[in-house]
Amino acid sequence: MIFLVSLAVSIFAAIVFLSLITYIRKRTSIDIFHRMRRHNVSDEKLNPNAKKSFLERVHELIQQISKPLDDRKIFSKLDLKLKQAGIQTSGAEFTIIILIAMLAAGLLAYMLTIDNLVALTIGVSLPMIICFLIQVRIRKRKNSFTEQLGDCLITIANALRAGYSFQQAMDVIAKEMESPIGQEFSRASTDIRMGMPVENALLQMDKRIGSTDFSLVIVAVLIQREVGGNLAQILDTISDTIMERIRMKREINALTAQGRLSAIILVLLPIGMGFFTYTVNPEKMQLLFTEPTGQMAIAASIVMDIIGFLIIRRIIDIEI
Repeated sequence: MIFLVSLAVSIFAAIVFLSLITYIRKRTSIDIFHRMRRHNVSDEKLNPNAKKSFLERVHELIQQISKPLDDRKIFSKLDLKLKQAGIQTSGAEFTIIILIAMLAAGLLAYMLTIDNLVALTIGVSLPMIICFLIQVRIRKRKNSFTEQLGDCLITIANALRAGYSFQQAMDVIAKEMESPIGQEFSRASTDIRMGMPVENALLQMDKRIGSTDFSLVIVAVLIQREVGGNLAQILDTISDTIMERIRMKREINALTAQGRLSAIILVLLPIGMGFFTYTVNPEKMQLLFTEPTGQMAIAASIVMDIIGFLIIRRIIDIEI
């Protein structure tokens, strides 16, 4: 029971942690500010009249601590993951914040419960849950981007027919469309204005998104820029293909809804039954946690539950 309560607290703390990180980044700087800080441009030079709140000062202190670590290769993969999740924070900075959150959550749990097991469970499970939530956020953001991609390509094609250049069409997408696609095109436009070649900016955006559909668009645009051709017509064709893929994905999701529901029930049913049994007969339920046989039964049930969940997910995961 203590383990389940600790896990629930860790999940809540992880959600609050990610929400707070997103809030601080929105309040303190935009992406171009973050890049200029790496070139020793302080906030006072960027905005001398700005008044900093306590959270902003703490965030600035963490940035100063993490700055020497930004160029380390060990944080490059984390940098990419955070960008894919839409979190404007460097990998080194995020790692330091997680370590501080682990220590703070573990210490607070120990002060409230005077239980080493609870404090250790919350402290260790917090970064694991945060990593899981980041993966969920990446997948959700990628799906949202793909849903917007068809309309985005139609808008770019119409802008090209109206006489806009490709970079001007990108600016239209950045201003007119919502996040995540508007945010990514705005970042790419900023990169181009700061001197990055268009090809490199597009490749960087493709790397951040990680979508096979968008990779097809990038390849088509790069080939067109090399050999020429009617880019508007090419984008129309790709848009039709992507819209058809989205339609097929929706049909598959509808057909596999029962399998996804079965996987959810498979995970939640043992937990629900455990809470119900503990409420009705707590003495019997305590045997599962105190007796070696009960502990083995819990471990075996967790392993089999995870295996069953993964098998169901494998069955309903259909690639298009």
